[in-house]
Amino acid sequence: MVSQKVVIKNPTGLHLRPAGILCKEAMQFKSLITFTVKENTANAKSVLSVLGACVKCGDEIEFICEGIDEEDALKTLVELVESGLGE
Repeated sequence: MVSQKVVIKNPTGLHLRPAGILCKEAMQFKSLITFTVKENTANAKSVLSVLGACVKCGDEIEFICEGIDEEDALKTLVELVESGLGE
């Protein structure tokens, strides 16, 4: 298991479009990928779960990856969030 914290930079947080981009990327990996924000844990492969976490701009989330390709998954998702998720 590997984990890393990252701050959401998107001005509008993780609304539908960036949540979809995050989920699409997460689904490329075999590992279990979740993230925690405040007291909530969300499945990064589920758009509804990501939206339900109500992640706002400036929130710090911690990705937790567990599985065969966990290192690659973590690196890719952290870079994706740091790049602004296409916004």
